[in-house]
Amino acid sequence: MTDPTATRPFREVVVKVHGRCNLACDYCYVYRHADQSWRRKPAMMSRHTVERLADRLGEHARAHELGRLRVVLHGGEPLLAGVDFLRYAVGTIRAALPDGTTPTFAVQTNGVLVDEKVLRAFAEEEIRVGVSLDGSRSTNDRHRRFAGGRSSHPAVVQALDLLRSARFRHLYAGILCTVDVHADPVETYEHLLAHAPPAMDLLLPHGNRQSPPPARPVDDRRSAYGDWLVAVFDRWYAAPVQETRIRLFESLLDLLLGGTGHTEALGLGPIDVVTVDTDGAIEQSDILKTAAEGAASTGLHLLTGSFDDVAQHPGIRARRAGLDGLGPECRECPVVRICGGGLHAHRYDGTSFAQRSVYCPDLYHLIAHAHRRLGADLVRRRPRGRPGI
Repeated sequence: MTDPTATRPFREVVVKVHGRCNLACDYCYVYRHADQSWRRKPAMMSRHTVERLADRLGEHARAHELGRLRVVLHGGEPLLAGVDFLRYAVGTIRAALPDGTTPTFAVQTNGVLVDEKVLRAFAEEEIRVGVSLDGSRSTNDRHRRFAGGRSSHPAVVQALDLLRSARFRHLYAGILCTVDVHADPVETYEHLLAHAPPAMDLLLPHGNRQSPPPARPVDDRRSAYGDWLVAVFDRWYAAPVQETRIRLFESLLDLLLGGTGHTEALGLGPIDVVTVDTDGAIEQSDILKTAAEGAASTGLHLLTGSFDDVAQHPGIRARRAGLDGLGPECRECPVVRICGGGLHAHRYDGTSFAQRSVYCPDLYHLIAHAHRRLGADLVRRRPRGRPGI
């Protein structure tokens, strides 16, 4: 029988346009974890590689009649590639796609190089902007500094002020925050909220069962991460009007109501994302580089393989296998349909990804708490029947 995951198209491609960064974040999954292959790759993607990427994306879009394709310009720090190069990349990819495919483009940046010139160019090219910020200056500077130790916070705030202005608000995709359990959760959320993000992503620091993340015990007790997320969830959920979208929490509620999730961190839905590195190597999620050297590699390259070839790779197929791709403990868990085993990279134990997430008890705590709150609200709002019915 044909495996449907092997023919499923990719609808999002993360393009590593630049492989170096102008910050020295101490938790960076590219530079500070197990896989150090960035040292052997070109600092910047060449125009020739962009052209080959565009050809492959056009080929993939035509073969699968894709109606939409999301392209995320990533790094390192993508703005180090320069605005002219980013314009070239977007224009080349757009020109290679068939008429029936609508592309959307985004940049994920640390924000320190964002200025009016950059945003005017992005407005012309219709490139949306996501910015990384972890909270207040003291919280952000605990991890996200320049190599010499200088604060990055003021420059990022300037970028966010520009993005929230009337001229550029339509480009503002949101804020990405890595959770720091040493920071007050509600204070962190409200600091980020003050920058008026249309959306917010909360990411747990990357780690796994072999190399646990900071402040995460090696045993299976709930840690401060579960309590931190619950505190932010309660503040966000109880707001009288929606203040911002938080993808983790929206996915959680959708899954609890029988729908589908919108993040790799939850649910059993298939993964439709693939990564292209600066040298043209086609890889799995680069977050897997936190697990082991070569964990993200497929052995394929834009010059030698198509995206359909990549879909046949055992690693991709395992990440698309849903319940069958999880270990026995996860498959028997009562919340597995919601949790989905957690983020794939967080399940590594030194030999395989078939283990429970290192954040298992924290995710369980968050899911159970959200289930109770949602259930209580549904009961409270249930319409009463007419007398006698």
